[in-house]
Amino acid sequence: MAHVISVVNQKGGVGKTTTAVNLAAFLADAGKFVLLVDLDPQGNASSGLGLDRASMPGGVYELMAGTRAFSDVVQDTAHTGLKILPATEALSGANVELVNAEEREHFLRKALLGVRNDFDYVIIDNPPSLGLITLNGLVAADAVLIPVQAEYFALEGMGQLMNTINMVKENLKPELEVLGAVITMFDARTKLSNEVLQELYRYFPDKIFRSVIPRSIRLAEAPSFGKTIARYDPESKAAKAYERLAREFILRDEGNL
Repeated sequence: MAHVISVVNQKGGVGKTTTAVNLAAFLADAGKFVLLVDLDPQGNASSGLGLDRASMPGGVYELMAGTRAFSDVVQDTAHTGLKILPATEALSGANVELVNAEEREHFLRKALLGVRNDFDYVIIDNPPSLGLITLNGLVAADAVLIPVQAEYFALEGMGQLMNTINMVKENLKPELEVLGAVITMFDARTKLSNEVLQELYRYFPDKIFRSVIPRSIRLAEAPSFGKTIARYDPESKAAKAYERLAREFILRDEGNL
C-alpha cells in the first residue's frame, strides 16, 4: 500500500509545490510508482507538469465529490511511473461546498482508498493555508513533509502549523507522523542559514533532511515550460539536490537511515 505524504506549509512562497512536484518526479525516476495529488486550487503542480487545466474532464475535487471515477481524471506525465490528479477550477469552491458535509475532513482519504495499492507513494501538494482542503490533505496522509525556506521570516507560523498537525493527530488521524522538514531556497552566501537550522531543530529534532535545496533560477524557470527540473535542466545543482532528497526520502521510508 502506498505511503501517503502530505507536503504542507501555510506560508506561501517556500517552495512547497516545487518540492512536491520534483520529489514526486525523482521518486518516479528512481523506479517508484508515484501519484501526485494537486490539492491546491491554484493548480501550480498541474500546470508545472504541462497540463492544461481548462481542458481537463475533471480532477481531484470531482473525485472527492464522487462525480468522476479515478480513471476519468488521473493524468499521465512526462515521467514514467508518475501520474497526477490535477486541480480543476472546481476545487476553489471546496472549502465552502464541503463545510456542512458529514466527515468533511475525510473526503480525500476515502477517494484514495481504492487506488493506494497501485502506487508506492502518493504525494499531496496542499494549498498555502490551513483550511478544510488542507485538513483533507492531512487526514489522507500517513506523514507530513514541511518545506521551510532558509530565510528570516520562514519560521513565522510554524507553531500554528504544528498546532494544526497535533489537532489532526488528536481528533482525526492519531497515526499521522511528521516525516520532517526540508530546507529550500538555500543561499550559501547568507548568514541566516545556521539560524534557521537551529530553529528547525527546536521543532523537528532528528527530523531535518540532510538534502538542502538551493535557490535556483533554473528551478524557478522550469514550471513555465511545463517541466520538472529533472527534464528542464537535469545537470543543474537544483536537480541534483532534489535527486539526493528523493534518495534520502526512500532510505528514510524504508528504515535504512
